[in-house]
Amino acid sequence: MDLTRLRVLVAVAREGSITAAAQTLHYAQPSVSHHIARLESDVGVPLIRRVGRGIQLTDAGQLLAARAEEIIGRVSSAQDELAAHAGLRTGKVRLAAFPSALATLVPAAAARFAEKHPDLDLALTECEPPEALTALRNGDVDVALVFEHTDATTAAGFTTSTVLDEPLYVVSRADAPIDGRRDELASYADRRWIAGCERCRMHLLASCARAGFTPDIAFETDDYVAAQALVAAGLGVTTLPGLALAASRHAGVRVDRIPDDHRRIVVATYGRPPAPLPVQAFLDSLADSVTAPSWPQG
Repeated sequence: MDLTRLRVLVAVAREGSITAAAQTLHYAQPSVSHHIARLESDVGVPLIRRVGRGIQLTDAGQLLAARAEEIIGRVSSAQDELAAHAGLRTGKVRLAAFPSALATLVPAAAARFAEKHPDLDLALTECEPPEALTALRNGDVDVALVFEHTDATTAAGFTTSTVLDEPLYVVSRADAPIDGRRDELASYADRRWIAGCERCRMHLLASCARAGFTPDIAFETDDYVAAQALVAAGLGVTTLPGLALAASRHAGVRVDRIPDDHRRIVVATYGRPPAPLPVQAFLDSLADSVTAPSWPQG
């Protein structure tokens, strides 16, 4: 399959029409239609169908468009890696990481990387694990720093390494009275709750179910600063990981470490080892710079 035709299909999928794809690609509209027709001939199945005055991807078209993004990203990464290896241009490592990791683990790793490899650039992107892994699979980034709860695993196709284990805490208003142990979720069964990102929310629901109750979720935010502010204002309780509390701690909250619960911080690359030389250089800098933070004690 021709890469140019795959790029055209991806543009059609993203833009939703032949005309818009042509404008994005700076092609004539008949040229886009020609590339799609040739691609359909290559694969032997229809990829688009007419719907009224517009077009819609067939099931086969949607499947190929998704794979095409990955293929194009892989080819682009390979070209960049070969160029960097041959000394044709300055190497670049693109890292995606979730907010609390960017605030705690990444700065030291980035500084060490810059010190040891001044000719290599590091680009940082903030995104939650699902989006980071999608970007990694599609070739939009080279490294993803993500987290996994103990009841989940990273999808197949990635090479992963555990960076550290991060404790989880129940976060309550500092002066709020409570019946029962403060480090047990069941003690907060009658409180309103503040949930985080989708993965964190699912883990919270599972943990509360094991504790024998369903939490009354009143607010949802993946901003750990905002979550603590809501707790301090008496609007609910929440759970937060250690890195979030190490990055920013509100004076008006109390934190209690939840026994036997944690999440793994994992660094991921796409495909099998060995990693490209610039990527491996960053992985080495990350491994050399990471030390377990002084976790909150209450």
